[in-house]
Amino acid sequence: MSEATTTDLYEVTMAMSYLREGMTGPATFSLFVRDLPPERGFLVAAGLESALDYLSGLRVGPEDIDAFAAALHRPPRDLQPLLGLEFTGDVRAVPEGRIVLAGEPLLEVTAPLPQAQLVETYVLNQLSHQTAIASKAARCVLAAAGHPVVDFSLRRAHGPQAGFQAARLGAMAGFAGTSNVAAATALGIPAVGTMAHSYIEAFATEEEAFRAFARCHPGPVTLLVDTYDTEEGIRVAARVLRDLDRGPGSAVRLDSGDLGALAARARSILDSVGLPEVRVIASGGLDEYAVDDLVRSGAPIDTYAVGTRVGVSADAPYLDSAYKMVEYDGRPVMKLSSAKVTAPGPKQVFRRTAYADVIRLADEQSPGDGSPLLETVMRGGQRTGGRTTLDACRERLAADLAGLPRAARRIRNPVAPRATASEHLSALARRVRRHIDEQTSAPYARPVSP
Repeated sequence: MSEATTTDLYEVTMAMSYLREGMTGPATFSLFVRDLPPERGFLVAAGLESALDYLSGLRVGPEDIDAFAAALHRPPRDLQPLLGLEFTGDVRAVPEGRIVLAGEPLLEVTAPLPQAQLVETYVLNQLSHQTAIASKAARCVLAAAGHPVVDFSLRRAHGPQAGFQAARLGAMAGFAGTSNVAAATALGIPAVGTMAHSYIEAFATEEEAFRAFARCHPGPVTLLVDTYDTEEGIRVAARVLRDLDRGPGSAVRLDSGDLGALAARARSILDSVGLPEVRVIASGGLDEYAVDDLVRSGAPIDTYAVGTRVGVSADAPYLDSAYKMVEYDGRPVMKLSSAKVTAPGPKQVFRRTAYADVIRLADEQSPGDGSPLLETVMRGGQRTGGRTTLDACRERLAADLAGLPRAARRIRNPVAPRATASEHLSALARRVRRHIDEQTSAPYARPVSP
């Protein structure tokens, strides 16, 4: 059984019906976020690489047919029209690391209708989750104001895959490292870590624990100092580091309590014994809000370790995202449901100064005062280029953040820029709406008499 079965059942039932009805013309679906979550001034496009991996490898095999048949309680022969289905379409998308706004397409798929429909669930899942996490991570980097941020999220992430993605997205946002060994190895990013409280508790005293740890690890070490009395733990750590001449590159980690006050005390103690080069690391339920408060207070913290709240985007764990058909077989379509109206036709977004973005129809002439965001990343079911690198994603994000209005960068009460629709797009929406209204208001045909 392949990833083709990682889909909602109704995608399968619709694809079957399309095939039965001979509806295999090209369809364009647009993936976008209707509205930003509260306390978000921007989103960071992410998840595209995962989506492209899925699309390029999609093929419905015999085991998938058996799974679909079992789910529908139908004989496998009824599902045979889906056997061998592959993705042969085109994809235009915003590259990972670019900043996007509400209503702007992150991705548009154009493919034979059954294909474009069947891939909805997986593609939507990957872009929605990863965009949410990348946006949270980028805000942590902004809050840290130049101090290193590292990822400690794996142990409470929503599964190993989500933990891996969080490490990758943190690196994309500019994190300095991750505790996730698998991610660090696969992605070529620094692995970071210290010790747990259980390690300290396994020894008779903190000092024995610190000295044993240092004996095992001859280079710089980071000592966790809040298992018992934090201030005493700092003093013991300072004594061990000084005695062993382990100052350069070493650190003490604070994981609980009033981190600002404890960091100030740690800095004072370390400096007083001639260890100004020993860093102070803070962890323990941190996210961009806590980091922002600590930075603004002037806390002498060198590195921030963020975990659970960032790895699950705790304050905004989902996006109001959608994957909606905007054209079928050359006919623009739109949805008119209350509060869920969509705009018809394939689109392009033009980024202008101060994020005065304009959403235009894909075939509209360039306005001349903006650069297009969506790029063709897949044609005929094949990638148009190689995999994007973390360095490239990181550079895109840094450049986009530099041009983002200050109000949108704020951690609290941000003001998000709003994209506008071009006149041609607005006019098309009016025409399609008028046509739909005319069709739905036409009198019903009189039933045939028995």
